[in-house]
Amino acid sequence: MFVKGGLIYPDLSYTLTGILFSVHNDIGIFGKEKQYADLLAKKLEIQKIPFLRERDIGDSGNRIDFIVYQKILIELKAKRGLTEEDYIQTQRYLQETGLRLGLLVNFRESYLKPKRIVRIDTEQKKKCM
Repeated sequence: MFVKGGLIYPDLSYTLTGILFSVHNDIGIFGKEKQYADLLAKKLEIQKIPFLRERDIGDSGNRIDFIVYQKILIELKAKRGLTEEDYIQTQRYLQETGLRLGLLVNFRESYLKPKRIVRIDTEQKKKCM
């Protein structure tokens, strides 16, 4: 895992954030989640960035929107606002996959603000309880 200045995968997430902003600028705030996902996949392919899309994880029936570089999970939303459940869902996906970093993105916002979600390790979870 590459950590720089306390951030996990800073260069990779910076690149991805730029692509996410580009998707947001191209479609605007009134698209459907699938439209954002389709354009994101196209832009990742153009830049030759390796990714997996809509992958089932385990037997839970959960499906991840994107795994990029086999390191970063991207969870897309297109709704009025993010909820606590969205953060919990992303954290659950990180726990199930073992990935360290997730980007939670809501394209419905006027100003895109990808949220960096870091996996909470089991020991950290115990301390929080």
